[in-house]
Amino acid sequence: MTAIVDKAQTVPPSARKALQDVFGFSELRPGQPEVVSRLLAGRSVLAVFPTGGGKSLCYQLPAMVLDGLTVVVSPLIALMKDQIDFLLEHGVPAARLDSSLDRDEALRTYDDLRAKRTRLLYVSPERLGNERFLQLLAQQSIGLLAVDEAHCISEWGHNFRPDYLKLAALARQLKVGRVLALTATATPAVAADIATAFEIESGDIVHTGFYRPNLNLRVTACAEEKRAQLLASRLQARPLGPIIVYVTLQRTANQIAGYLSKCGFMARAYHAGLSAEDRTEIQEAFMAADDMIIVATIAFGMGIDKANIRAVYHFNLPKSLESYMQEIGRAGRDGEPAVCEMLACAEDIVTLENFTFGDTPEPATVAAMVGELLGQGEQFDISVYDLAQRHDVRELVAKTLLTYLELGGVLRSTGPFYSQFKFQPQRPSAEILAGFDATRAAFLREVFRSASKGRTWFSLDADAVGRQIGQPRERIVAALNYLEQTGDLVVEATGVRQGYRRLQPSCDRQSLVESLVHRFLQREQHDIARVHSVVSMAESDGCLTAYLLSYFGEQRSACGHCIRCDGQAAQRLARSHHDFDADTDVEVIRRLRAEQHSALSTPRQLARFLCGISSPATTRAKLRARPEFGQWAHLSFAEVLALAECA
Repeated sequence: MTAIVDKAQTVPPSARKALQDVFGFSELRPGQPEVVSRLLAGRSVLAVFPTGGGKSLCYQLPAMVLDGLTVVVSPLIALMKDQIDFLLEHGVPAARLDSSLDRDEALRTYDDLRAKRTRLLYVSPERLGNERFLQLLAQQSIGLLAVDEAHCISEWGHNFRPDYLKLAALARQLKVGRVLALTATATPAVAADIATAFEIESGDIVHTGFYRPNLNLRVTACAEEKRAQLLASRLQARPLGPIIVYVTLQRTANQIAGYLSKCGFMARAYHAGLSAEDRTEIQEAFMAADDMIIVATIAFGMGIDKANIRAVYHFNLPKSLESYMQEIGRAGRDGEPAVCEMLACAEDIVTLENFTFGDTPEPATVAAMVGELLGQGEQFDISVYDLAQRHDVRELVAKTLLTYLELGGVLRSTGPFYSQFKFQPQRPSAEILAGFDATRAAFLREVFRSASKGRTWFSLDADAVGRQIGQPRERIVAALNYLEQTGDLVVEATGVRQGYRRLQPSCDRQSLVESLVHRFLQREQHDIARVHSVVSMAESDGCLTAYLLSYFGEQRSACGHCIRCDGQAAQRLARSHHDFDADTDVEVIRRLRAEQHSALSTPRQLARFLCGISSPATTRAKLRARPEFGQWAHLSFAEVLALAECA
């Protein structure tokens, strides 16, 4: 991918005035003029900027001058909150809808949207699967849809999220004026996928290049037992400053943060296993401190904009070069020198590979899921969560299979909906009904009478009530939604279900299953190849910066400042070989089988369990506390699976 620089397109005066008055900037950064001018000319754009390269201004500035609402889709709640705080301080009517809002905040947001007072609205991709929210959004004129982390739309990207695949169709359904897709980690193939999905012309892909001259890339091969000590020595040898240490597992984050604290550093662990309150407190402490070390899984850093991070260490190998590029991009955003060092240990390869292997469903599971789905009739709805639980796969795997069936033309999504609603009136029903004409009041009275009354909540099944009173469920949901927005009801929706229509009355089910199994195996191979690309970089004799950039399609000569350019030779990562003890290890498997746990009834379930990979069934059966869970986490999943199959 080559950078696009188009001097012919200029940013109009109205946008330049907003740039100065609202954001306090006199000039735009590289790439921003090309993106903004294209958007204001009515074109959809893909912006491929490095982390910290100024992507957010590419939609914030057009939002100031475009007619209609700008909707920003982002999975990063921290990013939403920080940007909205900034915009509100500068008089820009911006809002977000996410799970952290209380009821009063959500009601104000709904009121502002209905009154067309909001200029920018930030939402998560999952929010766009909420039928109540989509009803409200359909009433808006959307001038711009900005999709952050757009690489998630690509099946072959490093962070594929099936929810993202539906965004392109939704953009067309809502008739948005233009789309801005943003990413910091797109390879040429992934960029092409994004452009195809959103119908972005090749001339409207703006790529500024990934090179960051202030980042000093280093890789040090080390033994697993020496790694913590090496990290501490590195930290002791450098000046104090904000630092991020990335690890793979939650328990590693806790262990290394504890070890560094004993060494005298201000270190905190951060991972998804902590409560939301603890994560917020740790994040805010890091943002305020000048000498704090965060030891974190990839849960930390998304949307964090701290300019003076002086070092990023990868205690464990990153799962891909895309992840690595994103994570080192958090260092040195102030332009001052920063160190990015990977402590490369061969044992990490097995851990990363095993998580990929563990997510690949076996052919029998794929066949069972397809059989269930195609046995539902021409039009049906399911709970994706329940589907995953029944077949003992992660919910992401079930979503991916459904997405493959959609892409293959077997199913078409008719949209998500909630099956159950609870509501709590905020004033007497007679007062609520008095605000409507006789026809609407009669309809609402029937809805209220059809609900079951509990101690403090009323509950109803929208489909059942619709059939009972002879009204479409959409009207019932819209009425509850409206009364929630006016403050007359507190409404909670539960039991999300996804509707589908079968497009092929009959198909060769065996061939379909075989094609799906092949597709999952392809994805597995892609993910394993990503792990090996990290190893190849770590063992590369040449310039690390040039190697990394070439992966993203950018050709550059040696940087002159990475560890290889400084003259330190590469080292092979010493791979350990572990032999099975035939008698002892087979006995472990036989003992587990003898206990007849349904969660461990197949060889793949046993292999996942012994390699420390949880599944819905093992979690439900509370087997993770067993000493055998993760007992062979240091061994190859393929080897453990082979032993489980023949033991």
